[in-house]
Amino acid sequence: MPDKVAVIIGAGPAGITAAYELATRTDVKPVLVEKDDVIGGLARTVNYKGNRIDIGPHRFFSKSDRVMDWWMSMIPLAETNGGATEITYHNQSRTIEAKGPGAKADDDRVMLTIERLTRIYYLRKFFDYPISLKAQTVFNLGIPRMMRIGFSYLKAMAFPIKPETNLEHFLINRFGRELYLTFFKDYTEKVWGTPCNEISAAWGAQRIKGLNIMKALAHAAKQLIPTGGDIRQKGTETSLVEQFLFPKLGAGQMWEIAADKVKAMGGEFNNNLSVDRINVEGNKVKSIEVINSKTGERQTITGDYFFSSMPVKELVDAFSEPAPADIKRISDGLVYRDFIEVGLLVNKLKVSDDTPTGKKLIKDNWIYIQESDVLVGRMQVWNNWGPGMVADHSKVWIGCEYFCYCTDPIWAMTDEQIIKLAGEELDKIGIIDKSEVIDAMVIRMPKTYPGYFGTYDEFDTLRRYIDRYENLFLVGRNGMHKYNNQDHSMLTAMTAVDNIAAGITSKDNIWDVNTEMEYHEEKS
Repeated sequence: MPDKVAVIIGAGPAGITAAYELATRTDVKPVLVEKDDVIGGLARTVNYKGNRIDIGPHRFFSKSDRVMDWWMSMIPLAETNGGATEITYHNQSRTIEAKGPGAKADDDRVMLTIERLTRIYYLRKFFDYPISLKAQTVFNLGIPRMMRIGFSYLKAMAFPIKPETNLEHFLINRFGRELYLTFFKDYTEKVWGTPCNEISAAWGAQRIKGLNIMKALAHAAKQLIPTGGDIRQKGTETSLVEQFLFPKLGAGQMWEIAADKVKAMGGEFNNNLSVDRINVEGNKVKSIEVINSKTGERQTITGDYFFSSMPVKELVDAFSEPAPADIKRISDGLVYRDFIEVGLLVNKLKVSDDTPTGKKLIKDNWIYIQESDVLVGRMQVWNNWGPGMVADHSKVWIGCEYFCYCTDPIWAMTDEQIIKLAGEELDKIGIIDKSEVIDAMVIRMPKTYPGYFGTYDEFDTLRRYIDRYENLFLVGRNGMHKYNNQDHSMLTAMTAVDNIAAGITSKDNIWDVNTEMEYHEEKS
């Protein structure tokens, strides 16, 4: 029987991964505390009348063998073309052939291999993402603009901006000012609601560190040459990957299955519990006090270790020992971007690609809406994420993403008003005819994106203050105020458990888990 307890705040990818790793590798019992009535966090899947929708696109792709192993151990790969689809990838000295023995594509618990197509919608036209030098691109942009893009890029290479103090500098140095103004500035500011010159360059280092024009062009040339079937595509920047894995019933299926396994091993899940107080003594956390959102009941949960994926600002406010004034100022100054997803079920789209059936359906998984005359920022076509995502495949199930603050007017709108807005905006830019909307739903998700502005530049001071609690581990996107993908969130949890198992007190290796780089266990 476990003789120690780890209290885990948040049942998203980081929290559930931490629970699974503790249950399988240590004598520590995981006890999860989740404020919502569902699990999965930002990677949950909502089932609306048989139409499934995620909180934004979640690809199951990673350059970490450890994460790939973990996913494949949870859900087998579906067989295709009468046999098992083999994915070979290397984990240090061993090679694993990931197969799904007996896992048929029509089973529900299978992982599908999805071909990726992502494009930009701008000037009421489609552009490759990343931008290519195809004839259609030149035609869409025009020769004068293409020439300005080329000369601007050469100037950026010859005379880069130094020091690189903000995101605008970061993007201009890699793509040139003209391409930055054409394809980056408006969309990025739509997502963040903040000028690019007020966003830390660390955002670029986190999300697109290795991408530039030359790598995009090299990737386009490489596509002309057939390659092997390595799903991890380690030599490819994450923004350029061509295929990924995806659970048949949505991203949330992975976390539901993992949670079931944790429960079977004695782990405990507690929903509808909001953390109100974190009791600290010296350099340790002793317990947390939670309030049941359904009953109002208050209870105290003690533990030996504590994992937190709750927003850092809320964590600091919950400490029983008030933070020093400077720490409180930094914490209060952290900014989060909120998110609204609108699911629209429509008869057909007004835009289409050539398909065997002739149905009005484009092939994209998701599309970046670059148009500045609408608020919608990104759109998914869930039909292209696998057969389990749509109830009636004669219809088109799309997701419209709105990036906002909870203080913005759109957040206060009724669901009916937001649905009307989404239909009208997609009609305005020529994606759908709003009269073709059959059904719709709305999801609001607060604190979806931790901002790289506000007091973010002072975050290291805040981190050092929190890290002094030796049995408290910050993991996940909001837990670390770090724009992680789900695989990076998982790695932070795995590394924290590694440290517990090895008796390591430093947390530097947890913070070293970063986006767009070979992860620390591979570097070593």
